[in-house]
Amino acid sequence: MARTILYTYKDEDKTLTFSYQQHRNIHEAVAEAEGIDLTEFLKMEQQIEAISDTKSVRNYRDNHFRKLGFTKLTLAQKENHGVGKKPQ
Repeated sequence: MARTILYTYKDEDKTLTFSYQQHRNIHEAVAEAEGIDLTEFLKMEQQIEAISDTKSVRNYRDNHFRKLGFTKLTLAQKENHGVGKKPQ
């Protein structure tokens, strides 16, 4: 199921359709949408994953993307519809 990413890149608010079938996480999806090469970043992220905990990896990722110009990066809330109700 596709989700929507809400993000701010270089002070411009943007949205992007996201699916886990195409990307591992929302960071990779927005980088691709903005034409940013993550090859070196992903190598370093794997090295940090091998020797550290999840919190360290998350901090590294968040700091790196902040340096790239991303100030907000989140998935939009899912809309829950009752059984038998169609989205409008």
